[in-house]
Amino acid sequence: MDELKNKRVRLVDTRKTTPGWRVLEKYAVRVGGADNHRMGLYDGVLIKDNHHAVCGGIQKAVDRIRTRAHHLVKIEVEVSTPEQVKEALNAGADVIMLDNMSREQIKDAAAFIGGRAIVEVSGNVTKNLLKSLADTGVDIISVGALTHSARCVDMSMRIQTAD
Repeated sequence: MDELKNKRVRLVDTRKTTPGWRVLEKYAVRVGGADNHRMGLYDGVLIKDNHHAVCGGIQKAVDRIRTRAHHLVKIEVEVSTPEQVKEALNAGADVIMLDNMSREQIKDAAAFIGGRAIVEVSGNVTKNLLKSLADTGVDIISVGALTHSARCVDMSMRIQTAD
């Protein structure tokens, strides 16, 4: 994580983990110096593009959740266009996730949001992009590869007898 040294941005994983291994993989992320996005669907609301479509837009989706969710639950809205950024901010999203946007779009969106919501960037994030993304003004960089692409280590134990 040298790429993020002296940066105010947080690196987080996603909810995508190996079935049965979530607790261990999330622990490994924390030990490795990053943070967890959330443990499961119960930790917060993430409104994605399918939810926008089913509800008739971001505003309606956020309104629907606000009337049903506990008052301490944060609402995150995934967006992929500048127009959706404005709609999510106007809807009162607590967190706006910029998904698969260009670096310039990310920088413009973070400036437009201007601290009125937490800004998360996600989608096709690689280690080589971390510093560049951190410099756009986002608060959080989420990387699924922290859990779903971790490589296994081949280990064995040899028992030697005293002969």
